[in-house]
Amino acid sequence: MSLFALAPKRGPRWHLATQAALGIAVPIAAMTLLGEPSFGYIAASGAFTVLFAGTAPVVERARILPFVALGLVGSAALGIALSPNLWLVSIGVVVVAVASAALAFGYRLGPPGPLFFVLVFGLSAHVVATSPVDPLTYLIALAAGCAFSYLVAMAPLLLPRARSTSARPLRELLPGPSFTPDSRLLLVRVGLVAVVGVLLGLLIDPARTYWIVGSAVAVIGVAAARRAAVQRGLHRMLGTVAGAGVYALLALLHPSGLWLALLLGALQFVIELVVVRHYALALVFITPLVLLLTGAATGEIGSMDVAWERIVDTVVGAALGAVSGLLHPRATTSNA
Repeated sequence: MSLFALAPKRGPRWHLATQAALGIAVPIAAMTLLGEPSFGYIAASGAFTVLFAGTAPVVERARILPFVALGLVGSAALGIALSPNLWLVSIGVVVVAVASAALAFGYRLGPPGPLFFVLVFGLSAHVVATSPVDPLTYLIALAAGCAFSYLVAMAPLLLPRARSTSARPLRELLPGPSFTPDSRLLLVRVGLVAVVGVLLGLLIDPARTYWIVGSAVAVIGVAAARRAAVQRGLHRMLGTVAGAGVYALLALLHPSGLWLALLLGALQFVIELVVVRHYALALVFITPLVLLLTGAATGEIGSMDVAWERIVDTVVGAALGAVSGLLHPRATTSNA
């Protein structure tokens, strides 16, 4: 995973990029036209649903993605329930990180692993605690976003060719629970970075622990190798710094409404095209997307203070995730 070269292609990703872009843009555009843009920003987080099992046939994704959506909604519900107390939110970050990692690794869910369950938990707690949105309304909006994204992912089933493929049984698609030596070590790494990340977050800012832990979990990914941890950590640090600069430029335009929906959809589309080929380049687009979406949901869009906080949190979390890779023996190779 070089900083100066693209990884080889792993097959076409246009369909996944289009689905992810629609999943994030359509709810924002629709709710903006209905005069409730804040609900659209929340529902847009449901687009994370389509990022899983991207290489599987659509008939198999039809069986896998409901479990992903259920996990995202459950993570959000827990975040909302704990949002009044930052100490409980910090404990919840550890619980969600370890539980989602155990399920993702134990049932071989594959990329992007436990990352988005941690982020949805933290974002939900943060938004509900810092904005006037009703908790139940927030959860309904997110669930609706997940459902919409699922329908978008299932759109290819309208074609007879897609329906003609036979789906494997669910026990083959999500085998487990079982752990290999590598997956057990990945789970241990997630647990360690979650605990240490929360402790560091309590020193930096308790409200930001989820971002530190999320950055560390993202670096861990699903690859059991020292080298992968160091490379992903470096990519995440550099990509986030560059992405904060992109966010600063975009914030000057004060995007809102339909323009914001179009911008976020375009960013998500590009992310899905490049993320498997160059992680740092993808983060140049991921960072402004998350900052714009979170800022819109909390009314802080355009805040460079938030951008600086994200840089600090990411550097801390990425370094933590990279260091945790030292737990792997030198001879271990990636089997992601």
